[in-house]
Amino acid sequence: MKIFTSQQIRQWDAYTIAHEPIASIDLMERAARACYDWLVKNEFQERQIHVFCGRGNNGGDGLALARLIKTGNGHVTVYIPRSDDPGSPDFQINLHRFHECGGNVHIIHTHEILPVIHHHDLVIDALFGTGLNKPPEGICAALINYMSQVGAPVISIDIPSGLYADQCSKKNSIVTADHTLSFQQYKLAFFFSENERYLGQVHLLDIGLHPGFEEREEAQIETVEKELIQKIRRPRKKFSHKGSFGHAALLAGSKGMMGAAVLSARSCLRSGVGKLTCFIPDCGYTVLQSTVPEAMCRTCGSDHLDIPSLLGPYQSVGIGPGISLQDNSAGLLSRVFAQFDQPMVLDADALNILAADRSLMASIPRHSILTPHPGEFDRLFGPIHSECERLQSALLRASEGHVYIVLKGHHSFIATPDGKGYLNCTGNPGMATAGSGDVLTGILTGLLAQGYPPLQAALMGVYLHGSAGDIAVKDSSPEAMIAGDIIGKLGAAFKLLD
Repeated sequence: MKIFTSQQIRQWDAYTIAHEPIASIDLMERAARACYDWLVKNEFQERQIHVFCGRGNNGGDGLALARLIKTGNGHVTVYIPRSDDPGSPDFQINLHRFHECGGNVHIIHTHEILPVIHHHDLVIDALFGTGLNKPPEGICAALINYMSQVGAPVISIDIPSGLYADQCSKKNSIVTADHTLSFQQYKLAFFFSENERYLGQVHLLDIGLHPGFEEREEAQIETVEKELIQKIRRPRKKFSHKGSFGHAALLAGSKGMMGAAVLSARSCLRSGVGKLTCFIPDCGYTVLQSTVPEAMCRTCGSDHLDIPSLLGPYQSVGIGPGISLQDNSAGLLSRVFAQFDQPMVLDADALNILAADRSLMASIPRHSILTPHPGEFDRLFGPIHSECERLQSALLRASEGHVYIVLKGHHSFIATPDGKGYLNCTGNPGMATAGSGDVLTGILTGLLAQGYPPLQAALMGVYLHGSAGDIAVKDSSPEAMIAGDIIGKLGAAFKLLD
Protein backbone atom coordinates (compact mmCIF):
# COMPACT_ATOMS: atom_id res chain seq x y z
CA MET A 1 0.00 0.00 0.00
CA LYS A 2 1.22 3.47 -0.88
CA ILE A 3 1.31 5.96 1.98
CA PHE A 4 0.35 9.34 0.56
CA THR A 5 1.06 12.72 2.09
CA SER A 6 -1.80 15.00 3.13
CA GLN A 7 -1.29 16.97 -0.09
CA GLN A 8 -1.52 13.81 -2.18
CA ILE A 9 -4.69 12.80 -0.34
CA ARG A 10 -6.30 16.10 -1.37
CA GLN A 11 -5.12 15.51 -4.93
CA TRP A 12 -6.67 12.03 -4.85
CA ASP A 13 -10.01 13.55 -3.84
CA ALA A 14 -9.73 16.07 -6.68
CA TYR A 15 -8.77 13.35 -9.17
CA THR A 16 -11.79 11.28 -8.16
CA ILE A 17 -14.11 14.28 -8.51
CA ALA A 18 -12.72 15.02 -11.99
CA HIS A 19 -12.40 11.49 -13.37
CA GLU A 20 -15.29 9.48 -11.92
CA PRO A 21 -16.83 12.06 -12.21
CA ILE A 22 -18.59 12.88 -8.96
CA ALA A 23 -19.49 16.12 -7.19
CA SER A 24 -17.41 16.84 -4.09
CA ILE A 25 -20.54 16.95 -1.93
CA ASP A 26 -21.51 13.46 -3.17
CA LEU A 27 -18.02 12.13 -2.40
CA MET A 28 -18.45 13.53 1.10
CA GLU A 29 -21.81 11.73 1.30
CA ARG A 30 -20.09 8.49 0.33
CA ALA A 31 -17.55 8.92 3.15
CA ALA A 32 -20.31 9.69 5.65
CA ARG A 33 -22.28 6.63 4.54
CA ALA A 34 -19.22 4.40 5.09
CA CYS A 35 -18.89 5.79 8.63
CA TYR A 36 -22.61 5.36 9.32
CA ASP A 37 -22.57 1.75 8.11
CA TRP A 38 -19.63 1.08 10.43
CA LEU A 39 -21.53 2.61 13.38
CA VAL A 40 -24.55 0.43 12.67
CA LYS A 41 -22.48 -2.71 12.21
CA ASN A 42 -20.81 -2.11 15.57
CA GLU A 43 -24.08 -1.15 17.30
CA PHE A 44 -23.09 2.40 18.21
CA GLN A 45 -26.06 4.12 16.57
CA GLU A 46 -28.42 3.51 19.53
CA ARG A 47 -26.43 5.76 21.88
CA GLN A 48 -26.84 9.47 22.51
CA ILE A 49 -24.33 10.78 19.97
CA HIS A 50 -22.41 14.06 20.19
CA VAL A 51 -20.71 15.17 16.95
CA PHE A 52 -18.04 17.90 17.15
CA CYS A 53 -17.56 19.52 13.73
CA GLY A 54 -14.96 21.96 12.49
CA ARG A 55 -15.73 24.25 9.56
CA GLY A 56 -13.64 22.44 6.97
CA ASN A 57 -14.41 19.32 4.98
CA ASN A 58 -13.82 17.04 7.96
CA GLY A 59 -16.60 18.96 9.69
CA GLY A 60 -18.68 18.48 6.53
CA ASP A 61 -18.16 14.73 6.86
CA GLY A 62 -19.32 14.98 10.47
CA LEU A 63 -22.45 16.92 9.54
CA ALA A 64 -23.35 14.45 6.79
CA LEU A 65 -22.86 11.59 9.24
CA ALA A 66 -24.99 13.38 11.84
CA ARG A 67 -27.80 13.72 9.28
CA LEU A 68 -27.64 10.00 8.48
CA ILE A 69 -27.85 9.23 12.19
CA LYS A 70 -30.79 11.62 12.55
CA THR A 71 -32.72 10.24 9.59
CA GLY A 72 -32.00 6.73 10.91
CA ASN A 73 -33.93 7.66 14.08
CA GLY A 74 -30.78 8.13 16.13
CA HIS A 75 -30.27 10.70 18.88
CA VAL A 76 -27.62 13.16 17.75
CA THR A 77 -26.45 16.69 18.58
CA VAL A 78 -23.87 18.68 16.62
CA TYR A 79 -21.44 21.16 18.21
CA ILE A 80 -19.51 23.71 16.14
CA PRO A 81 -16.90 26.09 17.59
CA ARG A 82 -17.62 29.78 17.03
CA SER A 83 -15.61 31.33 14.22
CA ASP A 84 -15.73 34.25 11.80
CA ASP A 85 -14.93 31.73 9.05
CA PRO A 86 -18.18 30.59 7.38
CA GLY A 87 -16.58 27.26 6.50
CA SER A 88 -15.96 25.35 3.28
CA PRO A 89 -18.75 25.20 0.67
CA ASP A 90 -19.45 21.53 1.38
CA PHE A 91 -19.56 22.25 5.11
CA GLN A 92 -22.18 24.92 4.46
CA ILE A 93 -24.27 22.59 2.28
CA ASN A 94 -24.24 19.82 4.89
CA LEU A 95 -25.01 22.27 7.70
CA HIS A 96 -28.07 23.41 5.73
CA ARG A 97 -29.12 19.80 5.10
CA PHE A 98 -28.79 18.94 8.77
CA HIS A 99 -30.95 21.93 9.73
CA GLU A 100 -33.52 20.88 7.12
CA CYS A 101 -33.97 17.44 8.69
CA GLY A 102 -34.55 19.01 12.11
CA GLY A 103 -31.03 18.53 13.42
CA ASN A 104 -29.93 20.10 16.68
CA VAL A 105 -26.85 22.37 16.37
CA HIS A 106 -25.05 24.20 19.17
CA ILE A 107 -22.40 26.86 18.54
CA ILE A 108 -19.69 26.70 21.21
CA HIS A 109 -18.77 30.31 22.06
CA THR A 110 -16.42 29.67 24.98
CA HIS A 111 -14.54 26.78 26.50
CA GLU A 112 -16.27 27.61 29.80
CA ILE A 113 -19.63 26.34 28.51
CA LEU A 114 -19.32 22.78 27.19
CA PRO A 115 -22.00 20.13 26.72
CA VAL A 116 -22.76 17.52 29.37
CA ILE A 117 -21.71 14.11 28.05
CA HIS A 118 -22.28 10.85 29.94
CA HIS A 119 -19.95 7.87 29.87
CA HIS A 120 -22.57 5.74 28.05
CA ASP A 121 -22.92 8.33 25.24
CA LEU A 122 -20.80 8.43 22.08
CA VAL A 123 -18.53 11.26 20.90
CA ILE A 124 -17.68 11.69 17.22
CA ASP A 125 -14.66 13.85 16.48
CA ALA A 126 -14.89 15.68 13.14
CA LEU A 127 -13.06 18.88 14.04
CA PHE A 128 -9.98 18.59 11.84
CA GLY A 129 -8.87 16.17 9.13
CA THR A 130 -5.65 15.54 7.25
CA GLY A 131 -5.51 19.15 6.03
CA LEU A 132 -4.54 20.48 9.48
CA ASN A 133 -1.35 22.55 9.15
CA LYS A 134 -1.05 24.38 12.48
CA PRO A 135 -1.60 23.49 16.14
CA PRO A 136 -5.21 23.79 17.32
CA GLU A 137 -5.78 26.70 19.67
CA GLY A 138 -8.51 28.53 21.54
CA ILE A 139 -11.94 26.90 21.64
CA CYS A 140 -10.84 24.11 19.30
CA ALA A 141 -7.96 23.09 21.57
CA ALA A 142 -10.34 23.18 24.54
CA LEU A 143 -12.82 20.93 22.71
CA ILE A 144 -10.05 18.48 21.83
CA ASN A 145 -9.01 18.24 25.47
CA TYR A 146 -12.64 17.92 26.56
CA MET A 147 -13.38 15.07 24.15
CA SER A 148 -10.31 13.23 25.39
CA GLN A 149 -11.28 13.52 29.05
CA VAL A 150 -15.07 13.15 29.00
CA GLY A 151 -15.08 9.39 29.59
CA ALA A 152 -17.41 8.39 26.73
CA PRO A 153 -16.12 6.39 23.74
CA VAL A 154 -14.63 8.65 21.05
CA ILE A 155 -14.63 7.92 17.33
CA SER A 156 -12.44 10.11 15.11
CA ILE A 157 -13.30 10.60 11.45
CA ASP A 158 -10.31 9.95 9.16
CA ILE A 159 -7.71 11.04 11.76
CA PRO A 160 -7.85 12.22 15.40
CA SER A 161 -8.17 16.01 15.44
CA GLY A 162 -4.88 17.73 16.20
CA LEU A 163 -2.78 14.94 14.70
CA TYR A 164 -0.84 15.83 11.56
CA ALA A 165 -1.02 13.16 8.86
CA ASP A 166 2.70 13.18 8.03
CA GLN A 167 4.51 15.47 10.48
CA CYS A 168 5.49 15.47 14.13
CA SER A 169 2.49 16.45 16.28
CA LYS A 170 4.11 16.32 19.72
CA LYS A 171 3.27 19.89 20.75
CA ASN A 172 -0.36 19.71 19.62
CA SER A 173 -3.56 19.12 21.54
CA ILE A 174 -4.78 15.81 20.08
CA VAL A 175 -8.02 13.88 20.53
CA THR A 176 -7.55 10.54 22.27
CA ALA A 177 -9.82 8.29 20.22
CA ASP A 178 -11.04 4.78 20.91
CA HIS A 179 -11.58 4.20 17.19
CA THR A 180 -10.29 5.96 14.09
CA LEU A 181 -12.27 5.51 10.87
CA SER A 182 -9.65 6.26 8.24
CA PHE A 183 -10.61 6.79 4.60
CA GLN A 184 -9.09 4.62 1.87
CA GLN A 185 -5.56 4.18 3.25
CA TYR A 186 -3.42 4.50 6.36
CA LYS A 187 -1.75 7.78 7.13
CA LEU A 188 1.97 7.93 7.92
CA ALA A 189 1.22 9.15 11.46
CA PHE A 190 -0.49 5.82 12.22
CA PHE A 191 2.87 4.03 12.14
CA PHE A 192 4.53 5.95 14.99
CA SER A 193 4.40 4.61 18.53
CA GLU A 194 4.23 8.18 19.88
CA ASN A 195 0.76 8.45 18.29
CA GLU A 196 -0.55 5.06 19.40
CA ARG A 197 -2.50 6.36 22.39
CA TYR A 198 -4.45 8.81 20.22
CA LEU A 199 -5.54 6.37 17.52
CA GLY A 200 -7.28 3.58 19.39
CA GLN A 201 -8.27 0.89 16.89
CA VAL A 202 -7.80 2.01 13.30
CA HIS A 203 -10.40 0.87 10.77
CA LEU A 204 -9.85 1.40 7.05
CA LEU A 205 -13.01 2.42 5.17
CA ASP A 206 -13.14 2.19 1.37
CA ILE A 207 -14.90 5.31 0.07
CA GLY A 208 -14.29 4.55 -3.60
CA LEU A 209 -11.53 7.00 -4.41
CA HIS A 210 -10.49 6.57 -8.04
CA PRO A 211 -7.96 3.69 -8.42
CA GLY A 212 -6.31 5.45 -11.35
CA PHE A 213 -4.70 8.02 -9.08
CA GLU A 214 -3.19 5.38 -6.81
CA GLU A 215 -1.84 3.45 -9.78
CA ARG A 216 -0.08 6.42 -11.40
CA GLU A 217 0.96 8.47 -8.36
CA GLU A 218 4.36 7.74 -6.84
CA ALA A 219 4.65 7.59 -3.07
CA GLN A 220 7.87 8.10 -1.17
CA ILE A 221 6.79 5.52 1.40
CA GLU A 222 4.99 2.19 0.93
CA THR A 223 4.09 -0.71 3.17
CA VAL A 224 5.66 -4.14 2.75
CA GLU A 225 2.91 -6.59 1.82
CA LYS A 226 2.83 -10.35 1.22
CA GLU A 227 2.27 -9.87 -2.52
CA LEU A 228 5.50 -7.89 -2.84
CA ILE A 229 7.53 -10.56 -1.03
CA GLN A 230 5.99 -13.31 -3.15
CA LYS A 231 7.28 -11.51 -6.25
CA ILE A 232 10.76 -11.21 -4.71
CA ARG A 233 11.07 -14.81 -3.55
CA ARG A 234 13.06 -17.13 -5.81
CA PRO A 235 11.74 -20.71 -6.05
CA ARG A 236 14.40 -23.39 -5.81
CA LYS A 237 15.21 -25.41 -8.88
CA LYS A 238 15.22 -29.21 -8.70
CA PHE A 239 18.89 -29.65 -9.46
CA SER A 240 20.16 -27.05 -6.99
CA HIS A 241 23.02 -27.84 -4.60
CA LYS A 242 24.43 -26.01 -1.59
CA GLY A 243 26.75 -24.04 -3.81
CA SER A 244 23.71 -22.57 -5.52
CA PHE A 245 22.73 -20.65 -2.39
CA GLY A 246 25.92 -18.93 -1.39
CA HIS A 247 28.47 -19.02 1.38
CA ALA A 248 27.94 -16.51 4.18
CA ALA A 249 30.34 -15.31 6.86
CA LEU A 250 29.18 -14.17 10.30
CA LEU A 251 31.52 -12.27 12.61
CA ALA A 252 29.93 -12.51 16.02
CA GLY A 253 30.28 -13.29 19.70
CA SER A 254 32.61 -12.66 22.62
CA LYS A 255 33.00 -14.06 26.12
CA GLY A 256 29.58 -13.96 27.76
CA MET A 257 27.88 -12.99 24.46
CA MET A 258 28.07 -16.20 22.44
CA GLY A 259 24.29 -16.48 22.48
CA ALA A 260 24.13 -13.66 19.94
CA ALA A 261 26.41 -15.62 17.61
CA VAL A 262 24.33 -18.78 18.02
CA LEU A 263 21.06 -16.99 17.24
CA SER A 264 22.51 -15.24 14.19
CA ALA A 265 24.03 -18.46 12.88
CA ARG A 266 20.86 -20.49 13.32
CA SER A 267 18.69 -17.89 11.62
CA CYS A 268 21.18 -17.49 8.78
CA LEU A 269 20.99 -21.20 8.07
CA ARG A 270 17.18 -21.16 8.33
CA SER A 271 17.08 -18.33 5.76
CA GLY A 272 18.21 -20.80 3.09
CA VAL A 273 21.94 -20.07 2.78
CA GLY A 274 24.00 -22.89 1.27
CA LYS A 275 26.96 -22.69 3.65
CA LEU A 276 27.89 -20.63 6.70
CA THR A 277 31.22 -19.92 8.33
CA CYS A 278 31.24 -18.21 11.71
CA PHE A 279 34.24 -16.14 12.80
CA ILE A 280 34.25 -16.28 16.59
CA PRO A 281 36.73 -16.01 19.49
CA ASP A 282 38.31 -19.19 20.93
CA CYS A 283 36.08 -19.04 24.01
CA GLY A 284 32.99 -19.69 21.89
CA TYR A 285 34.23 -22.60 19.82
CA THR A 286 32.63 -25.40 21.85
CA VAL A 287 29.44 -23.40 22.29
CA LEU A 288 28.89 -22.83 18.60
CA GLN A 289 30.02 -26.24 17.36
CA SER A 290 27.68 -28.00 19.78
CA THR A 291 24.63 -25.75 19.23
CA VAL A 292 24.92 -25.08 15.49
CA PRO A 293 26.67 -28.13 14.02
CA GLU A 294 25.63 -27.13 10.49
CA ALA A 295 27.93 -24.08 10.64
CA MET A 296 31.69 -24.08 10.13
CA CYS A 297 33.84 -22.18 12.63
CA ARG A 298 37.00 -20.14 12.38
CA THR A 299 38.46 -18.76 15.59
CA CYS A 300 40.15 -15.37 15.83
CA GLY A 301 41.23 -14.13 19.26
CA SER A 302 40.67 -15.60 22.70
CA ASP A 303 37.81 -13.88 24.56
CA HIS A 304 37.04 -11.30 21.88
CA LEU A 305 37.01 -11.38 18.10
CA ASP A 306 40.31 -10.43 16.53
CA ILE A 307 40.96 -9.21 13.02
CA PRO A 308 40.19 -12.05 10.55
CA SER A 309 41.83 -12.63 7.21
CA LEU A 310 40.59 -13.91 3.86
CA LEU A 311 37.00 -12.70 3.69
CA GLY A 312 37.11 -12.81 -0.10
CA PRO A 313 35.58 -16.28 -0.70
CA TYR A 314 32.21 -15.34 0.83
CA GLN A 315 29.12 -13.99 -0.90
CA SER A 316 28.01 -12.00 2.15
CA VAL A 317 29.27 -10.87 5.53
CA GLY A 318 27.30 -10.06 8.66
CA ILE A 319 29.09 -8.42 11.56
CA GLY A 320 28.17 -7.15 14.99
CA PRO A 321 26.06 -9.47 17.17
CA GLY A 322 27.77 -9.82 20.54
CA ILE A 323 31.28 -8.82 19.45
CA SER A 324 31.58 -6.17 22.23
CA LEU A 325 33.69 -3.03 22.07
CA GLN A 326 37.44 -3.43 22.56
CA ASP A 327 40.58 -1.43 21.94
CA ASN A 328 40.96 -3.02 18.50
CA SER A 329 37.29 -2.62 17.51
CA ALA A 330 37.88 0.17 15.02
CA GLY A 331 40.74 -1.78 13.46
CA LEU A 332 38.56 -4.87 13.19
CA LEU A 333 35.85 -3.02 11.34
CA SER A 334 38.31 -1.15 9.15
CA ARG A 335 39.99 -4.42 8.13
CA VAL A 336 36.67 -6.04 7.30
CA PHE A 337 35.71 -3.07 5.11
CA ALA A 338 39.07 -3.25 3.34
CA GLN A 339 38.77 -6.99 2.66
CA PHE A 340 35.11 -7.18 1.62
CA ASP A 341 33.87 -4.50 -0.73
CA GLN A 342 30.41 -5.97 -1.36
CA PRO A 343 27.20 -5.12 0.52
CA MET A 344 27.28 -6.48 4.06
CA VAL A 345 25.07 -6.42 7.15
CA LEU A 346 26.12 -4.27 10.13
CA ASP A 347 24.28 -4.63 13.42
CA ALA A 348 24.61 -4.20 17.18
CA ASP A 349 28.20 -3.60 18.27
CA ALA A 350 29.35 -2.95 14.70
CA LEU A 351 27.03 0.07 14.78
CA ASN A 352 28.35 1.09 18.19
CA ILE A 353 31.90 0.96 16.80
CA LEU A 354 30.80 3.24 13.96
CA ALA A 355 29.19 5.63 16.44
CA ALA A 356 32.43 5.77 18.44
CA ASP A 357 34.55 6.42 15.34
CA ARG A 358 32.44 8.08 12.67
CA SER A 359 35.40 8.36 10.30
CA LEU A 360 34.71 4.70 9.51
CA MET A 361 31.33 5.59 7.98
CA ALA A 362 32.93 6.59 4.69
CA SER A 363 34.46 3.10 4.33
CA ILE A 364 31.21 1.15 4.57
CA PRO A 365 30.74 -0.79 1.31
CA ARG A 366 28.05 0.80 -0.85
CA HIS A 367 24.55 -0.62 -0.48
CA SER A 368 25.33 -2.35 2.81
CA ILE A 369 22.44 -2.91 5.23
CA LEU A 370 22.60 -1.20 8.65
CA THR A 371 20.06 -2.43 11.21
CA PRO A 372 19.93 0.00 14.16
CA HIS A 373 17.27 0.15 16.83
CA PRO A 374 16.28 3.75 17.74
CA GLY A 375 19.00 4.11 20.40
CA GLU A 376 21.72 2.89 18.05
CA PHE A 377 20.39 5.17 15.30
CA ASP A 378 20.58 8.20 17.57
CA ARG A 379 24.13 7.33 18.61
CA LEU A 380 25.11 7.04 14.95
CA PHE A 381 23.41 10.14 13.60
CA GLY A 382 22.61 12.37 16.56
CA PRO A 383 19.62 12.68 18.92
CA ILE A 384 16.14 12.76 17.42
CA HIS A 385 13.06 14.12 19.20
CA SER A 386 10.27 12.23 17.44
CA GLU A 387 9.79 9.09 15.39
CA CYS A 388 8.67 11.14 12.41
CA GLU A 389 11.97 13.05 12.49
CA ARG A 390 13.91 9.79 12.87
CA LEU A 391 12.20 8.34 9.81
CA GLN A 392 13.04 11.42 7.74
CA SER A 393 16.59 11.34 9.06
CA ALA A 394 16.90 7.67 8.06
CA LEU A 395 15.89 8.53 4.50
CA LEU A 396 18.46 11.33 4.40
CA ARG A 397 21.28 9.26 5.92
CA ALA A 398 20.60 6.30 3.64
CA SER A 399 20.84 8.59 0.63
CA GLU A 400 23.99 10.34 1.85
CA GLY A 401 25.77 7.09 2.75
CA HIS A 402 24.53 5.01 -0.20
CA VAL A 403 23.34 2.36 2.27
CA TYR A 404 20.10 0.70 3.32
CA ILE A 405 18.99 1.48 6.85
CA VAL A 406 16.60 -0.90 8.59
CA LEU A 407 15.27 1.14 11.49
CA LYS A 408 13.94 -1.56 13.80
CA GLY A 409 10.66 -1.19 15.64
CA HIS A 410 7.07 -2.41 15.65
CA HIS A 411 6.83 -1.18 12.05
CA SER A 412 10.45 -1.55 10.99
CA PHE A 413 11.34 1.05 8.37
CA ILE A 414 13.62 0.37 5.42
CA ALA A 415 15.25 3.55 4.08
CA THR A 416 16.91 3.21 0.69
CA PRO A 417 19.73 5.11 -1.05
CA ASP A 418 17.31 6.46 -3.68
CA GLY A 419 15.17 8.20 -1.03
CA LYS A 420 12.30 5.71 -0.95
CA GLY A 421 11.08 4.09 2.26
CA TYR A 422 9.15 0.96 3.23
CA LEU A 423 7.18 0.25 6.40
CA ASN A 424 6.90 -3.38 7.42
CA CYS A 425 3.54 -4.61 8.66
CA THR A 426 4.46 -8.00 10.14
CA GLY A 427 5.62 -8.50 13.72
CA ASN A 428 4.24 -8.09 17.22
CA PRO A 429 5.26 -6.90 20.72
CA GLY A 430 6.43 -10.41 21.65
CA MET A 431 9.46 -9.79 19.43
CA ALA A 432 10.65 -7.05 21.79
CA THR A 433 13.06 -9.50 23.41
CA ALA A 434 16.81 -9.98 23.65
CA GLY A 435 18.29 -11.59 20.56
CA SER A 436 15.50 -10.70 18.14
CA GLY A 437 17.83 -8.31 16.30
CA ASP A 438 20.53 -10.99 16.10
CA VAL A 439 18.01 -13.24 14.39
CA LEU A 440 17.29 -10.54 11.81
CA THR A 441 21.03 -10.10 11.15
CA GLY A 442 21.35 -13.78 10.35
CA ILE A 443 18.37 -13.75 8.01
CA LEU A 444 19.62 -10.71 6.09
CA THR A 445 23.13 -12.13 5.79
CA GLY A 446 21.76 -15.41 4.47
CA LEU A 447 19.56 -13.73 1.88
CA LEU A 448 22.43 -11.57 0.62
CA ALA A 449 24.58 -14.70 0.24
CA GLN A 450 21.85 -16.29 -1.87
CA GLY A 451 22.13 -13.47 -4.37
CA TYR A 452 19.17 -11.33 -3.40
CA PRO A 453 20.02 -7.66 -4.10
CA PRO A 454 20.26 -5.57 -0.90
CA LEU A 455 16.82 -3.97 -1.28
CA GLN A 456 15.13 -7.32 -1.86
CA ALA A 457 17.09 -8.91 0.98
CA ALA A 458 16.09 -6.10 3.35
CA LEU A 459 12.40 -6.21 2.41
CA MET A 460 12.15 -9.99 2.44
CA GLY A 461 14.27 -10.40 5.57
CA VAL A 462 12.30 -7.91 7.65
CA TYR A 463 8.99 -9.33 6.42
CA LEU A 464 9.96 -12.97 7.16
CA HIS A 465 11.36 -12.01 10.55
CA GLY A 466 8.06 -10.40 11.53
CA SER A 467 5.96 -13.13 9.95
CA ALA A 468 7.83 -15.84 11.87
CA GLY A 469 7.25 -13.82 15.04
CA ASP A 470 3.53 -13.61 14.27
CA ILE A 471 3.34 -17.40 13.85
CA ALA A 472 5.37 -17.96 17.02
CA VAL A 473 3.18 -15.72 19.18
CA LYS A 474 0.13 -17.84 18.33
CA ASP A 475 1.82 -20.83 19.95
CA SER A 476 3.01 -18.83 22.95
CA SER A 477 2.26 -15.33 24.21
CA PRO A 478 3.91 -11.94 23.78
CA GLU A 479 5.31 -12.19 27.30
CA ALA A 480 6.78 -15.68 26.93
CA MET A 481 8.30 -15.37 23.46
CA ILE A 482 12.06 -15.59 23.07
CA ALA A 483 14.24 -14.99 20.03
CA GLY A 484 14.71 -18.69 19.39
CA ASP A 485 10.95 -19.01 18.87
CA ILE A 486 11.25 -16.73 15.84
CA ILE A 487 13.93 -18.94 14.29
CA GLY A 488 11.78 -22.01 14.87
CA LYS A 489 8.98 -20.54 12.79
CA LEU A 490 10.98 -19.28 9.81
CA GLY A 491 10.07 -22.40 7.84
CA ALA A 492 6.37 -21.74 8.46
CA ALA A 493 6.85 -18.10 7.40
CA PHE A 494 8.36 -19.25 4.09
CA LYS A 495 5.45 -21.67 3.57
CA LEU A 496 2.95 -18.82 3.93
CA LEU A 497 4.48 -17.33 0.79
CA ASP A 498 3.62 -20.45 -1.28
